[in-house]
Amino acid sequence: MTKKSLFGRIAQLVKANANSAIDASEDPQKMLDQMVRDYTNNIAEAEASVAQTIGNLRLLQDDHREDLRTAEDWGRKALAASAKADEFRAAGGLADAAKFDELARVAIGRQLQHEKEARDAEPTIAAQEEIVAKLKAGLEAMKAKRAQLVAKRDELVARSRTAAAQNQMMDAVKSVDLLDPAGEVGRFEEKIRREEARVRGAAELAASSLDGQFEELENLGEASEVEARLAALKAANRQRELGS
Repeated sequence: MTKKSLFGRIAQLVKANANSAIDASEDPQKMLDQMVRDYTNNIAEAEASVAQTIGNLRLLQDDHREDLRTAEDWGRKALAASAKADEFRAAGGLADAAKFDELARVAIGRQLQHEKEARDAEPTIAAQEEIVAKLKAGLEAMKAKRAQLVAKRDELVARSRTAAAQNQMMDAVKSVDLLDPAGEVGRFEEKIRREEARVRGAAELAASSLDGQFEELENLGEASEVEARLAALKAANRQRELGS
């Protein structure tokens, strides 16, 4: 084996050991939780950016609506000034008519200015609306990806816990004494059977003693009945004697 190939094998072995140490130190749940947090932060940043873009679009739209409204106002003012000029002209007031015609011209100029500003803003607004629509779609896609990531995290964490429980069980099985425990179990079973037999014997003995006590009570009851009847007979005899 050449010196170069020997060093190459040593480098590969060191790298393999390092990767194994990294794998052993990794906590899947912590790593996945961190991925979810990072992605959530990315979504929050994206939401802030999209909100700013939408806000800018709303300002452009507000300015556009304001230009259109102002153009309409100047149009009404131009119409009113022109009508007033026609009234003065019909009445022979040429100087006043000329003055109001000039006011109508100024109003029309302002109207044209605001209409132009509104038209000039429309392409920018359309482009911004398209951008906002794409940003919203992208944001929704990010949220959907986050939901998938959370679901996958929960699945992998559950699988990791199951695998850890299985490893723990296997370690416990390995640590159990592999000798057949049947003899020891049989010894305990025989001991329990003897104890059960002793309890049954004591119960039978107690029952026998109890039966004897009840028999004595019954005999005592019969003797008492005999004595009671004898006393009653004697009382009846005395009663008859007294009556005669």
